[in-house]
Amino acid sequence: MATSHSPQYEDIHFVDTTKPVWNYSLFTDEDIKNFQQGTHYQLYKLFGAHRMTVGGTDGHYFAVWAPNATYISVIGHFNKWNPQSHPLFVRLERSGIWEGFIPDLPQGEAYKYHIRNTQGQELDKGDPYAYFWEKRPYTASITWDLKFHWNDGEWLQRREQHNSLQAPWSVYEVHLASWMRPDKNDEERYNSYDQIRERLVPYVKEMGFTHVELMPVMEHPFDGSWGYQGTGYFAPTSRFGDPQGFMALVDAFHLAGIGVILDWVPSHFPYDAHGLYLFDGLNTYEYADMRKGFHPDWNSYIFNYRRGEVKSFLISNARYWLDCYHVDGIRVDAVSSMLKLNYSRQAGGWEPNEYGGDGNLEAIAFIKDLNETIFRDFPDVQTIAEEATDWPGVSRPTFAGGLGFGMKWMMGWMHDTLNYFKLDSINRKHHQDKFTFSMMYFYDENFMLPLSHDEVVHGKSPMLYKMPGDDWQKFANLRAMYTYMMTHPGGKLLFMGDEFGSTSEWNYKSELPWDLLQYDSHRGLKDCVRDLNLLLRSEPALYENQFSMYGFEWIDLSHRDECVIVYRRKGKNPAEDLLVILNLTPVVRMDWPVYASGKKEWKEIFNSDDRKYWGTGDVFNPSVGVRLVDEDLDRYEVRVHLPALGGVVLK
Repeated sequence: MATSHSPQYEDIHFVDTTKPVWNYSLFTDEDIKNFQQGTHYQLYKLFGAHRMTVGGTDGHYFAVWAPNATYISVIGHFNKWNPQSHPLFVRLERSGIWEGFIPDLPQGEAYKYHIRNTQGQELDKGDPYAYFWEKRPYTASITWDLKFHWNDGEWLQRREQHNSLQAPWSVYEVHLASWMRPDKNDEERYNSYDQIRERLVPYVKEMGFTHVELMPVMEHPFDGSWGYQGTGYFAPTSRFGDPQGFMALVDAFHLAGIGVILDWVPSHFPYDAHGLYLFDGLNTYEYADMRKGFHPDWNSYIFNYRRGEVKSFLISNARYWLDCYHVDGIRVDAVSSMLKLNYSRQAGGWEPNEYGGDGNLEAIAFIKDLNETIFRDFPDVQTIAEEATDWPGVSRPTFAGGLGFGMKWMMGWMHDTLNYFKLDSINRKHHQDKFTFSMMYFYDENFMLPLSHDEVVHGKSPMLYKMPGDDWQKFANLRAMYTYMMTHPGGKLLFMGDEFGSTSEWNYKSELPWDLLQYDSHRGLKDCVRDLNLLLRSEPALYENQFSMYGFEWIDLSHRDECVIVYRRKGKNPAEDLLVILNLTPVVRMDWPVYASGKKEWKEIFNSDDRKYWGTGDVFNPSVGVRLVDEDLDRYEVRVHLPALGGVVLK
């Protein structure tokens, strides 16, 4: 086991191997019953390694679930990786729980479980419940505690308002390793959690985003998986530091008034030898039937949602990040793959459920229990589904037949919007339905509009280069698209680098091309996104009724040839209504008539063609002409100057 030795453990603490492991337990019979039934959701307080004092002696209590094991011991630097030194005890026959207390074992010790199973196999595994792991390529778990002095009490008291569906949602999606690096050309060097905190938190605050969404921070062995192939579900990655460093990052976001969403991956896990796969030599965490247990897309394995112990593990894990790390919600990855037995499988490669359908009934039940548990225990957070099918009721309550998520990514909006804006402006008049179709089904779910990392990788091109035309038109188109996005109902999500017009696809090995901000065009786009975020936060009409049919009204869809589209956003106070006018061709339109009821005065509060955004600055509305045209209907003609490839917001 010498390969597990890491340079960070030069001074090894050796335990007196003549001292036996104490037969000690934290589990009650009720704990075991709930664990097996899939209803124990605080397992992180029982399993794993816990620093404590027993009988006046300091040390660590260990507990691990391995139902097919006949012998388990704790091995590490402290006992020279000797599998005979510190064997654990079976808690109850048939429980599969092995445990024991090792006296005099301090914090910061690398360890694994040595497992011998019924077939005589011997395996060395990391701890599924470990709070901390060695930095890859080393693979041992580390004894650690979660003591931390939090300063975000005020945030927690009022975060229900911040995370409400009636609050503004503008999410900045971040990959911590590649947002910024100490050396942009060295993929082996990372900023620490402290350095990330010093740089990222002020930037997100300056840009006006309401939340940050972190791509998976849970420990993972391969950088190229972007964190979506995890082995340490209860540990923030050691690439950037220790758990307290990550806690301090979350704390700092909260002190800055910014919510923290974590990407969470209960859909699959990798086959690394130290991880969950074949944990005790047999299919423990994954389905044994590979028609259900293997993901052909990701070459990984699928959790056995039928098994109570696995369900307890997963829901405990989601709850852990909300409880111990104060995060404000989880974005659940690849929900579509969990719901469908035939997801990415050919005929004959899957087996229908007991009713003959293609739904994974166990996964559906798990998802419902997950959401019910989270919203019961943490009613002031959100759960967000990445779900790309027409599965009904994803973000509807379970008591109404839904899956219980708070929001769902609106993948259809993303595809239609990008397809529309990729078109040369002369052809857009033939495809207006791509632009307007989203509101035909918007009220089916609580939607979040995502422009995520998936849209700027694998040859899809960066957001800026999806836009047609010369450089000026590309930037103008992108500003107009962001104006549309930020004034469309629903939550919003933008991937890092999109806010200033990155000119290259995202590459996890380097960092964002920050040097682009020396150019007026990129700096202007960044300022435009910032001001759109501030507009979203300051105008209740953009968020108070964002999931209500009352909050949106089409005003003009009849000018297809000119590609001028007008809609109204409405909050609880009619006096705060907004008119959004988009001119999506490179033709300036002066004195353009818009007919709207109820208001005899309007003023321009945003113009994407402003010179400070690298627009022309030539077409704006210092005053807006309004004329009553129908007294009975309280209908007015509003005359507006429309910049080329621009968006104007009136209040």
